[in-house]
Amino acid sequence: MFLKDNESWNATYDVVVIGFGGAGATAARFAADKGAKVLLVDSAPEGHEGGNTRYCGQIVEAGYDYDKLKKYYQKMTAPLDLDEQVLETFVKGMVNLPDYFEKYLGGKAFSVKNNPGNKNVAMLAYMSAEYPEFEGADTNDDLLVHDQIFDAALWKKLRQNVLDRSDQIDVLYSTPAKHLIQDPDKTIIGVQIENKDKLFNVQAKNGVVLALGGFENNEQMVQDYLGETNLLPYGTLYNNGDGIKMAIEVGADLWHMNNYEPGGTVNLAAPKGQRAHNIMAWKALFAGSLITVGDDGTRYVAEDDPTRHGHRYNHGLWRIPLAQVHPHMIFDQKKYDELFSAENDEFQKEALTKVVKSETIADLAQEIKVDPAVLENTLNTYNFFVDQGVDYQCGRKPESMVKIALTGPFYSLAQQHTMLNTQGGPRRNENAEVIDTDQKVLPHLYAAGELGHIGANQYNGGGDMADCLIFGKIAGENAAKTKDDQVVSGASASENNTDAAFPESEGKQEDYSTAENQYIGKSTSGMGNEIVVRITVDSDKRPTNIEVLKESESPDYGEKAIKKMKQEMLTNKTVNVDAVSGASASSRAFKEAVESALNQA
Repeated sequence: MFLKDNESWNATYDVVVIGFGGAGATAARFAADKGAKVLLVDSAPEGHEGGNTRYCGQIVEAGYDYDKLKKYYQKMTAPLDLDEQVLETFVKGMVNLPDYFEKYLGGKAFSVKNNPGNKNVAMLAYMSAEYPEFEGADTNDDLLVHDQIFDAALWKKLRQNVLDRSDQIDVLYSTPAKHLIQDPDKTIIGVQIENKDKLFNVQAKNGVVLALGGFENNEQMVQDYLGETNLLPYGTLYNNGDGIKMAIEVGADLWHMNNYEPGGTVNLAAPKGQRAHNIMAWKALFAGSLITVGDDGTRYVAEDDPTRHGHRYNHGLWRIPLAQVHPHMIFDQKKYDELFSAENDEFQKEALTKVVKSETIADLAQEIKVDPAVLENTLNTYNFFVDQGVDYQCGRKPESMVKIALTGPFYSLAQQHTMLNTQGGPRRNENAEVIDTDQKVLPHLYAAGELGHIGANQYNGGGDMADCLIFGKIAGENAAKTKDDQVVSGASASENNTDAAFPESEGKQEDYSTAENQYIGKSTSGMGNEIVVRITVDSDKRPTNIEVLKESESPDYGEKAIKKMKQEMLTNKTVNVDAVSGASASSRAFKEAVESALNQA
């Protein structure tokens, strides 16, 4: 958008970063370290910022030999082309990541590749080289800040790096960016943001960084760019494609718009507005007398293989299969008994409540809305492959296959295809500068992370996080540089174009009141931000009341775990209660917060 003659700036910063996820946090931190005054905005409310970085496995793809790693990435991109300078910049960055961890993330990186016996990371060990047959794979590795996964540890470090620079970085939550502001020469001179239903024009003297993630939660974009429907997101629910809209508006060229990472081929279905739950550790779903059928009642995936982020072998390449609209898992009584007799966590217990029983194949076909003759043939064919010891249809490993009893009863469980993230967005160069449709730099505009990620085809776990760190740093530092065509400061905030005062930076330290026998406890070990509780104790220092003053755990399992543990602590007058299975991080954080308060008592 262009400013009208009667409009003015509500605030002026050196750099504006849009999106408080891994890439945005990194860009803001490094821009501040270069002396820039930074505004960082995010559409999510406080505690739910972080984008997909908050929810991912926390691994970062790296490598140790530049030449080998470049060949590995060229093979992963094939048969598509990737800008040579962008590829070289990315590969050099990955080789330097061990030093990056020590210099910028507070310590030596934990190597997945070099710790094959570590049980904490065993589930993701294959990702250290997800395509081991490709040349150069032996140098690839995945790095962690410690030997734990899915605990938001890396995200918390990136977020803390921002909060530690509060004198240089102002943060606004629940503040989506609406438009980039250009001058007639295409230079990006600012951003229009929305806060509490008020619009504000923010001047960016040196640069704007787009780090908004993708469009996983924009159903129209998913249809238009991916040609799919009904994909279930694994990560944030706030990636709505706003970065795509703003990039198009200012004339940016787009690339990799049809590329996304499923995470796994098919998961359990979830209601609209909820996130997918990681089922990789639920081994029973990948073996035994069960199959997955697509919309026509036929098998289309090898049910035993959750790896390679949902890519399937396709005549020499690994491609993302077309998503089925309403796939179903089908199993027999033996598998049913196995699933229900196991020691299941809270997620698994809830998932199994959705199992539907059918007495006959005809009843089953009617339940999942397929042709009964096709379904019967599918079951007979699968059993034939079990007898033959070879799955000619989908390539499932024979040791994972058990015949399905055709006498009934049968059981079905609705499934859904998933999506970790999209990777399309504005085309960028090796300097993280955004390129327009004439293949020229759009002055003062930068991009990093999943919005325009360099990935064009096959994907290795940790690659998106590597982009956040590598191009986030490049974007932040370049955006902070004083330009020869630096934007001249406009009208002051006192002459602004709205009656509302410009919002104050959020996330400051909060004070919590206490009365007699009350104590405040805090923990940052959860998946959300800080958990704060106020505990009232009796004369024996046992809890009589627990107030949760602040928390931002996921509403599906994290918040439920807190409520359950709180009730058990008050009933039993002790903090020593069991963690809620399926919500271990949230349980641990809540318990830590309560213990912190009781230790003061």
